Amino acid sequence: MSTGFVPAHKLDMRKRQRRNGDFYGVNAAMLATNGANVTIKNATVSSSAQNGNGVFSYGSSTVVNISDSVITTTADNSGGIQTTGGGTTNASNLTVTTSGNSSAAIRSDRGGGTVNVDGGIYTSNGYNSPAVYSTADISVSNAKLTANNSEALVIEGKNSIALENCDVTGNMSDTKGSSSAENVHNVMIYQSMSGDAEVGSSTFSMKGGSLTSDNGDMFYVTNTHAVITLSGVSITNKDSDAYFMNICGNSASHGWGTAGSNGAQVDFTADGQEYSGKIAVDTISTLNMTLKNGSTFTGTVNITDNAQNGSKVDNNAVITIESGCTWNLTGDCTISSLTNNGTINYNGYTITLADGTVLK
Repeated sequence: MSTGFVPAHKLDMRKRQRRNGDFYGVNAAMLATNGANVTIKNATVSSSAQNGNGVFSYGSSTVVNISDSVITTTADNSGGIQTTGGGTTNASNLTVTTSGNSSAAIRSDRGGGTVNVDGGIYTSNGYNSPAVYSTADISVSNAKLTANNSEALVIEGKNSIALENCDVTGNMSDTKGSSSAENVHNVMIYQSMSGDAEVGSSTFSMKGGSLTSDNGDMFYVTNTHAVITLSGVSITNKDSDAYFMNICGNSASHGWGTAGSNGAQVDFTADGQEYSGKIAVDTISTLNMTLKNGSTFTGTVNITDNAQNGSKVDNNAVITIESGCTWNLTGDCTISSLTNNGTINYNGYTITLADGTVLK
């Protein structure tokens, strides 16, 4: 009969296994390190080992070039292509499938690096397994990115994801996955404070293509500063109760900062972009949202109370609408300030500013 007790030495061993596999490439099907320059073409790579990443690039002068290949991993903590320690991975026309938990198809970890992907199909099937998990500078173009049981994309700390002409779909579980109790979402931008990612601004940009959420908020941002730009993206959220963007603190139960002071600061630009939905910014967070180049937003922006009763900050929601852009209200809004050089269609609703002014 199991007592549920795990001896300390076994916990330490598990931590070492994770560190060695996730950070340094132990158990990877193919590991490049120590400044190696590797070219792989027309290969089939498979792994069934725990922490068995498919193709791993580790180290600041290490470069992996892989094209026209198939990568399959089945165990937990086993990404498709993994980059850490400042390594570089250049991938084109890959078919990557992962089935384990915590097994992103395109994955990075401590020390980050540079990842360039062009073309291909990248699919994850496990929980906590986004199509892309970034603690690096990751750019992806002309690819299909699907997470069948996870959020689609995650950026941690001072790192980036840049997408162009990609079709992205996520389907995060309401009940399974380490962060589902905190928030269910499609794109997560945060700072974990684990030491895996440097503290600083996270950057997400997407041009063209499509972004689909089968469940949860489209964007969830907490405990970090984030710069988000969308341009010409087709956006679909199949969860009618979810937010387009939820910017807030968190309970700190996962160690993501200190409760009451772990809000987010978001600079969001819609550049030639149509989007819709509800945007929430809690009282310890800030949003600077700009509509430019003919963008149209149909929805609401509201300041909400921080769930942990943290000290309020100023300028929670600052909205700028440039000439030729439109905001169509679908409900009453509360924001800090508004600069409007475009068009607001109130549709019978109101905008209340921080100074008490009511616009209608």
